[in-house]
Amino acid sequence: MIPELLGRCTFPPAGTLVDCAVSGGPDSLTLLVLSREAGCRVTAWHVDHGIRPDSAAEAEVVASTAKRWGAAFETRTANCKPGPNLEARARMTRYGVLPEGVLTGHTADDQAETVLLNLMRGAGPAGLAGIDPTRRPLLAIRRHETRALCDSLGLEAVQDPSNLDPTHSRNRIRHELLPLLCDIAKRDVVPIIARSAGLMGNLRDLLDQLATTIDPTDARAVAEAPETLAQVALRRWIQSETGSRYPPDAATIDRVLAVARNQSRSTDVGGGWRISRSAQRLGLSR
Repeated sequence: MIPELLGRCTFPPAGTLVDCAVSGGPDSLTLLVLSREAGCRVTAWHVDHGIRPDSAAEAEVVASTAKRWGAAFETRTANCKPGPNLEARARMTRYGVLPEGVLTGHTADDQAETVLLNLMRGAGPAGLAGIDPTRRPLLAIRRHETRALCDSLGLEAVQDPSNLDPTHSRNRIRHELLPLLCDIAKRDVVPIIARSAGLMGNLRDLLDQLATTIDPTDARAVAEAPETLAQVALRRWIQSETGSRYPPDAATIDRVLAVARNQSRSTDVGGGWRISRSAQRLGLSR
């Protein structure tokens, strides 16, 4: 089973030093096992959010698996209090203590869920491209395959009860929407959605490349460019200059285009930033 799975993974060459985020669930344990089987020199990183009382036992699962496969082990604490947006806050807290460039165990099922989530939010090509494959070597592996691998190796994977909580939109997509889509289509739609994500990723990359020919501070160039490319150029510029975690939404970009087209003098772009036009130049200011 391991050779077949490895053939669909995108690990770096054998001997490469890699860090793996390992929660103890089947996906991340599979990441740990396959990264070692690929010949990488691995450090498994476990993050305790302080949310569940049995988190110490979960760390031990990761530590023992790392020892069994000859990987180093590191654990960090990043307390995250229960409350609204817990999933997003836990993710931000987790990445705050993990090393830069850490590999994660996202699968094709995670990809399909992400695309559907972004579709419901009205995303464009970048959002519909789903999860960036960079540092996600298992993105062509299915979730049922990670469970099967853990079972075959006798690994007692951690079962996160929050994955069953219907208050999280992703869980309703996982347990309700995707099964319904499969039933309607009379086939497994996960690989279909994942393939569409790849196509949208190619389109996103092409648009990014073409948008580099546009100076986003040149109001005339922005106003005269094809609207789609102008939107991409502005979105990248604003996110880069403001240091925002997320790019501006479509409504914000529409307002900035109105400034470039001399339909308004300035507009707020969020985060305490504003774009104004002066002498045919667009400028960002606090």
